[in-house]
Amino acid sequence: MRHHRRALQAGHELGVREFSLLNVLSVQHDGDGGHFRMHHLAEAVVLSQSATIRLVTRLEDRGLLRRCLCPEDRRGIYTDVTEEGHTLLEAARPTHDAALEEALNSAEERPELAPLVAAVRELAPAPA
Repeated sequence: MRHHRRALQAGHELGVREFSLLNVLSVQHDGDGGHFRMHHLAEAVVLSQSATIRLVTRLEDRGLLRRCLCPEDRRGIYTDVTEEGHTLLEAARPTHDAALEEALNSAEERPELAPLVAAVRELAPAPA
């Protein structure tokens, strides 16, 4: 994880949680159930709701996210990835993927972790 964190930070000025949040938000769509409310977003990135709000605020301050009102329920607030956020996410994705692959390769060398790595690799989608 340390290597993963350093690679994203050095190459893209992103933390692992920031990358995860951008990644989760990048798959939203305008159809039914297509946007995450803050509590669903917190669950998806495994953070408390208050920590998620702070993270969203930091990314919004950097111009990577924007908040907007839910059209069906004006009390609800959605968060969307900006064009700049999408650009950074796509630039950071190869760094993220390479760091994860390196971590899996390292873990695979440990006999007690090899079955877990095999299971993870089996579940991973095939490269495009």
